[in-house]
Amino acid sequence: MEYLDRIEDLEEIYGTSPAAAALRKVATRMTPEYRRWIATSRFCVVSTVGPEGVDGSPRGDDGPVVRELDEGHLALPDWHGNNRIDTLRNILRDPRMALMFMVPGSNNVVRVNGRGRVTADAALRASFAHKGKEPRTVVVMQIDEIYFQCARAVMRAGLWSGRDDSAALPTPGEILAAMTDGEVGGADYDRAWPERAAQTLW
Repeated sequence: MEYLDRIEDLEEIYGTSPAAAALRKVATRMTPEYRRWIATSRFCVVSTVGPEGVDGSPRGDDGPVVRELDEGHLALPDWHGNNRIDTLRNILRDPRMALMFMVPGSNNVVRVNGRGRVTADAALRASFAHKGKEPRTVVVMQIDEIYFQCARAVMRAGLWSGRDDSAALPTPGEILAAMTDGEVGGADYDRAWPERAAQTLW
């Protein structure tokens, strides 16, 4: 198999330049339309890069997943997770990051590219208080560009079609048991997980 290593070869395959809409949709700050879209999203994927490689992490909330601080900055609280803190480690060493926002029922995806910083500012953390808990840190992202993605990928996947393909998937407990020769995970892990998750969502 041969791989491409020249931009010119890639451009020859894809031919024509992007349409005007693909270029004109990009904003460098929050606009009223992108503000409404992002404020509706309760789920995003955070992409970062660091010395060990790249990282993609899902983030979700029961309301807006991020908060607009001003037209050029977003705040993303870091709620309870697995304590790997891969995303936060990356941002401390390389501030480049991207957020990909999704809204159930919409085939569009909105992306924000920019640079992040991590803060443990007490007032900002307290402003996110939920059910008596606060995030341990907050990522403040400076917006470099915002744009909506082409809807074809979500349309091809039928992401919001109501189908459920999860029945045949291995469970986290099964994955852990296979990875550790039964030392971690298994059926007990899967049985305990729903209650543990319910107690530690925030």
